[in-house]
Amino acid sequence: MGMTMAEKILANHSDVDSVKPGDFVFASVDLLLANDITGPLAIQEFNKLGVEKVFDKHKIALIPDHFTPNKDINSAKQSKIIKDFSLAQDLTHYYEVGKCGIEHVFLPEQGMVKPGEIVVGGDSHTCTYGALGTFATGMGSTDIACGMATGKIWFKVPETIKIELNGKLPPHIGGKDLILFILGQIGVSGARYKAMEICGTAIDELSVEGRLTMANMGIEAGGKAALFEPDEKTMAYLQDRVRTDDMTIVTSDADAEYSETYQFDVSNLQPQVALPHLPSNVKPVSDIEETTLDQVVIGSCTNGRIEDLRRAHSILKNHRVSDSVRAIIIPGSQEVYIQAIKEGIIEDLAAAGAVISTPTCGPCLGGYMGVLAPHEKALATTNRNFLGRMGDAKSLVYLSGPEVAAASAITGKITHPEEVGHDVA
Repeated sequence: MGMTMAEKILANHSDVDSVKPGDFVFASVDLLLANDITGPLAIQEFNKLGVEKVFDKHKIALIPDHFTPNKDINSAKQSKIIKDFSLAQDLTHYYEVGKCGIEHVFLPEQGMVKPGEIVVGGDSHTCTYGALGTFATGMGSTDIACGMATGKIWFKVPETIKIELNGKLPPHIGGKDLILFILGQIGVSGARYKAMEICGTAIDELSVEGRLTMANMGIEAGGKAALFEPDEKTMAYLQDRVRTDDMTIVTSDADAEYSETYQFDVSNLQPQVALPHLPSNVKPVSDIEETTLDQVVIGSCTNGRIEDLRRAHSILKNHRVSDSVRAIIIPGSQEVYIQAIKEGIIEDLAAAGAVISTPTCGPCLGGYMGVLAPHEKALATTNRNFLGRMGDAKSLVYLSGPEVAAASAITGKITHPEEVGHDVA
């Protein structure tokens, strides 16, 4: 019997010919990562192991991004821990603020993730890298500590579900709309400890940045990983970032077994919005009753890439942010920030009345740069809208793609992009 992408990658890294769901393997890891929240605990546990040096200083990335630039004394202490450790271990991939950005935007754009690899991170949205054909998953800090010491991590081989999205993508539909639609169909536990393999003619049309958005939110369905088979678009994305002759392209066998298969035609899909308090509480934007907003956030590891800012810019350009709304724009990395400046996006968004932040996770996890007061409502391009996620437990968070968010910033209420004048992104 054939194997799925996830099974093949795990087998390749475990020195076995084949694996099947339910097997336990001890696999070599190509990259381990942590941030200013999860890194300090991983370092603490690493130090308890009595190991002097990490297994490979080139295969560990520590990225300060959640509460950085440091918002208070405690966050400064957290950042100092990972900085000191990185310098002591002479880590290749430690980057100070101003040189990186949000980890899941920064690492792919820097060519630090390749198809066929295993990447493990101390952050649940590590599954982002599955967009490049990588088995990428989040784990706890203690697992990361053991991985830093040994270069290996144990896995229970997950079952794989296959999701086919077919049809031509309608206007204003991007990766965020597609993954919200999937979550609305299968729920937040529909892929629990399973690998999601996403394909179809609609995916063929989707950009790599859109696929990164989708893979990022695989965890919101409970997925262990979310994978896309590499294609010409993948190779074009990687061309100037990595040595394309130094990678293993993995695809599923024709006779691979899937625990479930879903098929959806998205030809007539409307922009999607997730209502409080779950990413799966999804409705088409036109079905949402008039909902006034206090805040709009465009950014995060889900939608902070240059394509996302371009989409928002195509709507907000030549408009003004509503006087009743705070619009917060957060580029996902320093590279995205610079590119947006070069294209005039930052100037136009600022002129529209939006505030532009340095790259940071910021308000996504209720950290800073946009925390909500009681009863305030926010529409965000972030990945989660759990109760109290972005501030007070009595606040409400809605999720959408960047075009709906931009249109809503103009009107002050959740709005379809067609309701405002716009340029085609």
